Amino acid sequence: MTTTREPTAAAPGTQAPAEQQGRMTHRQILEALSGMLLAMFVAFLSSTVVSNALPTIITDLRGSQSQYTWVVTATLLASTASTPIWGKLSDLFSKKLLIQLAIVIFIVGSMLAGLSQSVGTLIGWRVLQGLGLGGLQALVQIAMAAMISPRERGRYSGLLGGVMAVATVGGPLLGGLLVDTSWLGWRWCFYVGVPFAAAALVLLQRTLHLPVTRRRVRIDYLGATLLTAGVSGLLIWVTLAGDQFAWASSETALFLTGSVLAIVAFVVTELRAAEPIVPLRLFRDRTTTLAIVASVAIGVAMFGSTVFLGQYLQISRGYSPTAAGLLTIPMVGGLLVSSTVSGILITRTGRWKRFLVAGSVLVTAGFGLLATIDHETDMVLLGVYLFVLGVGIGMTMQNLVLAVQNTVAAGDLGAASSAVAFFRSLGGTIGVSVLGAVLSNRVGDLIAAGLPPELAAAGSGSGSIGLADLADAPPAIQELIRVSYGDATGRIFLVSAIVAVVAVAAILLIREVALRTESGEERLQRESRPALADDETVGTAR
Repeated sequence: MTTTREPTAAAPGTQAPAEQQGRMTHRQILEALSGMLLAMFVAFLSSTVVSNALPTIITDLRGSQSQYTWVVTATLLASTASTPIWGKLSDLFSKKLLIQLAIVIFIVGSMLAGLSQSVGTLIGWRVLQGLGLGGLQALVQIAMAAMISPRERGRYSGLLGGVMAVATVGGPLLGGLLVDTSWLGWRWCFYVGVPFAAAALVLLQRTLHLPVTRRRVRIDYLGATLLTAGVSGLLIWVTLAGDQFAWASSETALFLTGSVLAIVAFVVTELRAAEPIVPLRLFRDRTTTLAIVASVAIGVAMFGSTVFLGQYLQISRGYSPTAAGLLTIPMVGGLLVSSTVSGILITRTGRWKRFLVAGSVLVTAGFGLLATIDHETDMVLLGVYLFVLGVGIGMTMQNLVLAVQNTVAAGDLGAASSAVAFFRSLGGTIGVSVLGAVLSNRVGDLIAAGLPPELAAAGSGSGSIGLADLADAPPAIQELIRVSYGDATGRIFLVSAIVAVVAVAAILLIREVALRTESGEERLQRESRPALADDETVGTAR
């Protein structure tokens, strides 16, 4: 096999550690990461800038609580369904080209979402946005695994945590400023990421140079279709049941029957496919299986609860979008500190399980503390609770991916990494749907209990009063809605804490394996030597 990258001399102090000698220098790795980190920044910025603007968007477009949930769920659903497909494609095609394609799809979806004139149209374009987001979430992790050994990845994963933290802080702040600026408005929340995305495309073209290994390609189109149909059917059912139709109904039977049949057909297809989208052999490994279980639980708890945090701060507590963004800084600060410090310590010691255990325990504790909040909770206490949650998330999310990438064969790095991201997003989508329904039902109960008889006629019955009525309702009913949302939010965090206990149990059962010192590309070359006749390294993506 021919060498596709010649090591270049680096200035003193820029060499990577000894294990990296002869591969990529520290400077080369940082240059290659620059475009990928900017792409991730675009993705996280666009997500967070919208989440803080959603209360204003839904109020302006006269949307309902169900539609509020769907604006978030649509993106997560598309991201979830497409993540394993992106991951599998990365094992077959140029990772660089795929990242660029994901960025373009994400930009187009964002621009079209900004032009939406109704909540339904907005939800549709958010689906396209989610397809690009799924690619970015999976492919950046996969490209990092290809360049950097698991042992050395900790020192660079802190950079990824930092980018997430800056985007998570900057997004709500920027979104708040855009919403509060009359001559801009909420539509610019979708446009603001375009310049960053364009810069990411240029940087990726100039700095990311990964070997492209071409081999006989067989894309499992049937498996991809069945997976998308099965997952989408279940998630749509979870979202609509109890609102559009009863849980025990013919619609429920149709959704469940169709989804289960699609998933069973997907499993059968994957067992027979030459290049399965999700290789089922991955689940024979204990670490991978348990990490996926933990990822689902973390996804349910994290996505499903924090997505409603902005709603709590703005609707119940009366803060502006800008102020609501500032109030999330403790959580993001905890995430930044813990992801950076844990990454450095993992690189130094080679031990990672202790950080996963501590992180999952802190996630559970953070949600448990947040379960006590209501419409009068002291904001200093809320900040402390969010900091605890952020520290736990920072120690858990990236290290679950690291544990899996360290275990699987090099040829399955893309599929395995995307599988973890897939199930985390799946958990998040389920969480948003289920917890959104929990919140909606709890708010309805509190409004029904608190609505005085003399206001019942003005509200046309408690059953019809909700988020859609906030802009036009009488002041007394508006206050009742705000108080009800504040008191109901704690129920969401309580459910999240219970789910997070599953993550703790799964992580405790994971067997710690010493971190490898080879990068993904080096492992792939070594493991594929017996099959060189089938594979041909054709050069570096330029």
